[in-house]
Amino acid sequence: MNSIEESLAAVPQPERDALQHVIDIARRLAPDAVDGVSYGLPTLKVNGSPLLGVSASAEHLSVFPFSPAAVDAVRAHLGGFSLSKGTIRFTTDHPVPDDVLEQIVAARLAEITG
Repeated sequence: MNSIEESLAAVPQPERDALQHVIDIARRLAPDAVDGVSYGLPTLKVNGSPLLGVSASAEHLSVFPFSPAAVDAVRAHLGGFSLSKGTIRFTTDHPVPDDVLEQIVAARLAEITG
């Protein structure tokens, strides 16, 4: 299995840096998280459960907290973003604010660790 950084190596700049920034925030808040894959996405895992995944497509970048509750916890702070049950879509010109990413990671960590 490749590391997240190896998985992101094929993503062009500046999108790669934007996704790496998301991962860096999650790693800071969950230093024991390990690289993995969930639903085919490069993912950080805690206690074997997916914490946060990222992906790039032609039109947007995505962060996947693998939890509708984690997205709902910050929904009020995500006006102007495209959201689905477990996905937040963004661009390099309109990134998810760091404090919102921190809240997402904290909410998901709480779900995983109880």
